[in-house]
Order: sequence, then structure tokens, then C-alpha cells
Amino acid sequence: MKFFECVPNFSEGRDPAIITAIVDAARSVSGVRVLDIESNADHNRSVLTLVGEGAALSEAAFRATKKAAELIDLTRQHGEHPRMGAMDVVPFIPFGESTMEEAVSLAVALGQRVATELSIPVYLYGKAAREPARSDLAYVRKGEFEGIRDAVATDPARKPDFGEPRVHPSAGAIAIGARPVLIAYNIYLSTADVSVAKAIAKSIRARDGGLAEVKALGFEIKERNLAQVSINMTDYRRTPLPRVFELVRAEAARYGVLPVESEIVGLIPEDALLDAAEHGLQLNKFERKNILERKLRADDGGFLRRTSLADYLGTLAARTSTPGGGSASALVGALGVALGEMVTRFSGPAGALPADAVPVLEKLTAARAQLERCVEDDSLAYDGVRLARKMMKNLPNDEGARGGYLKALNRAAEVPLSIALEADAVRRLLQTREGTVKEVMRSDYDAAMGFLRAAIDGAVANVRINIVTLRQEGVSVEALEASLKKLETGA
Repeated sequence: MKFFECVPNFSEGRDPAIITAIVDAARSVSGVRVLDIESNADHNRSVLTLVGEGAALSEAAFRATKKAAELIDLTRQHGEHPRMGAMDVVPFIPFGESTMEEAVSLAVALGQRVATELSIPVYLYGKAAREPARSDLAYVRKGEFEGIRDAVATDPARKPDFGEPRVHPSAGAIAIGARPVLIAYNIYLSTADVSVAKAIAKSIRARDGGLAEVKALGFEIKERNLAQVSINMTDYRRTPLPRVFELVRAEAARYGVLPVESEIVGLIPEDALLDAAEHGLQLNKFERKNILERKLRADDGGFLRRTSLADYLGTLAARTSTPGGGSASALVGALGVALGEMVTRFSGPAGALPADAVPVLEKLTAARAQLERCVEDDSLAYDGVRLARKMMKNLPNDEGARGGYLKALNRAAEVPLSIALEADAVRRLLQTREGTVKEVMRSDYDAAMGFLRAAIDGAVANVRINIVTLRQEGVSVEALEASLKKLETGA
């Protein structure tokens, strides 16, 4: 499968209930992972980061857009950040083997659906733009909700790519597109004078002769009594973070102010921070492959970031220490949970999930995400044991090395224990729903319960083998054994 990132920005940053409802709408799609949610009250805006396969990701973005349109009224919504829609902008970002052309196709398909089913006019932007000027989001959003509302019916330049030339009365319009990875970066100044922030923003942004691939605006952040330079970096390789910060600092000095701190909104590529580290530390002959975590993720022993089941199973079958039984138990448990989710969704008529099934489904979805993480965590835990053992061998008289080894051993027991406990909790939860299982779904329910029992048994076996080693090292294992006893007795 090919994976994409999607970063919906919606016009609400103050009401936790609305924010949660929109995030939950995206999270309800199987196969889509919510990586991050950032909200800002002054901007009255939230940024949601999703990742998944194309079709599922598009469905998640649609559900989030629909929920935002239901809950956000732009005639009453105001904030520092420019906005044109309840769901303001939805970009698709390719990564791995995915291509920009495929991301554009996702944007176009979602745009057609939003316009048709939600009656919200859609403007394609970025790499998906059909007019050169619309590649710039600021151009598309110029005038914001009110300006577009007043001009869209009479100004041909405002005609949307999809939908009628009129905004949705409360949800406005939406920009949907495709783009490379973007870094949202804010710098706070030692002044509340927003005119200073706006002047600095103008001096650094590309369209006014500043830095390449940099967009910037100046805002007043009232809750902090500070001015902020809000920056979007559309290509951090052409213009890295340190260069932006240094120019802001130099421009600020002209007004007798300083940057007091900066922040990343949402997620950031690892290499962008490593660029900053190399620059700030003036590292010489530094190779990023020598970073510990990257070594752990490498194909010669780790298995993180696998993108297909075939890759994972091939590594599981190989003559390698990881992944092993604990990781496999987590995967089997996740399969059991997923089947349980499917059976639960079929417990009522299509589109009408019983009220008592809603909290059950939420718990199952959270449990599946936890077990998915444990597929990787278990292998990382044992890789940590191997590395710690090697360190202790190299430093046989070092107490720190021994302490690190014992800590790694304990972690290698704790992860499979968490797998067993999670799988057991789901098994018990599904047992309470057995009476609602339709007869045609009985085999799926039985398979789910079988997978969960196998996950518990496999994980417990991994806990026990680590308990043996911990006991040999003189470490107390009472807490681990007490947890296993509770599992066995059904307490």
C-alpha cells in the first residue's frame, strides 16, 4: 500500500468538545492514524495530522470536513488566523513510494465529493491547482470568508473549481490540495506590538523578496501579550530552520526587540531538526546513519516503519532476534481487536450503530492502536536489551552499564505484559457483547476471541522468559508475577 499524510486545518481552537468531535470523526475510519492535534485559542484554529492509505485517508478527511461543517458557524467565528471555511484547508502529502500525482488525484476526488455531498465550494490549491495563481493558498483565501461570500457570485476569479459560485452559509468554502511536507513554525517576540511582527514577516517571506519557500504573517497573541511571526516553510531543504530564525533575530534587532522562543505546530521531519543541530553545533563529518534510533530502525536488525504485512512476515521468519514472539502476539491481538470492531459495527442496521455500542467501539479502536504500537515496541525493547548487554560486556565493571542492562530487561518484560493485559481487557469487553452478535457474524466473533487468547498466551510466555532472567540477576519480580497471577485467575 502507498501511504500519505493529510493535515486538515479547521477554524476552531477554543471549544474542546467541537475539536474532539472533529478529530473523532477522522479517527473513526479504520486504517487511519491520528498522529497529532494542535489547537490555538488566539488563532481560533486547529491543525490535525493524519496518516494512512489513500482511500481511507480521503474518507477520514471527508468525515472531519462534514463534522466541521455541522459544528462551526463562520458567521460567529473569529480569530487571528485568516480563514475561509469551517474546514479551511485539506492538503495531501505523499511520502515513501507515493507520488505527488497520486496526492493530486486524492485532492481532486475529495474536492468533487465535498462539493457534491456537502454543498461547500472547493478551490484546488498547491500542486493540485488548475490555475497558476491558485497554487498559493494565501491567494485562494484572500478576503477570507466574508470577502469570498460577497464576491464569489460576480467575480469570475472567485469561481470555485467544484460546486456552485456561492459559499455555504455557515461553513464557507474550502481549499483542498496537494503539497510537499510543510513546517509550521512560530517565533514569539519580546514585544506586544503586532506592527513589528508584521514588518518582520514581510521582510522574510519569499513573495516580498525574502527567503525562498517561506510564507509569513504577523499576529498578536493576546493570551501571552506577545507578538508572533507565524511562518510556513514549504521546502525546509532550500531554506532550513536556523536561517529563518537568524533572519528574524536580525530583523527584530532593528526594532530593539528579540525572539523570546519559537514553536513547531504539528509535526516536523526529523531531518529538519538534524539540520538545525548540525548548524548550531557546527558538527563536522557527521553521518545521520550513526544516530542510535536510526540504527534501531535499520533493516539489519530492526523492523520499524515496515509498510507491508509481507515485509513484516518475511523479517519475522528470518534468522534474526527481532521481531519475535512478543511482537507477533501484539499483531495477533490487533487482528482480534479489528475483528471485534467489525462485529460491533454490524450489531445494528447500516448507519445506525446502537447507542450502547458507541463507547465499546471507541475502546476497541484505542486498544487496536495500542497493540499496533506494541508490534514495534516489543522489538525495540529487545533490541535495547541486546545493546545494553553489549555495553555491559564492553564495560564489565561499570555500574551505569549494568543499571542500563537491568532497566532494558525490565522493559522487555513490561511490553509483553501490556500486550497481554490489553488483549485480555478486549476479550472481556467482547464477551459482554456476545448476545448482540448476529448469527452470520458468529465465526468472525469466534475468530476474534481466538486471536485474543493466542495474543495473551504468546505475550505471557514472553513475560515469563524475561522474569527468569531478571530473577537470575537478583531483580525483584513480584509485581510482574502478581500481574500474571491476576491474568490467570481472571481477577
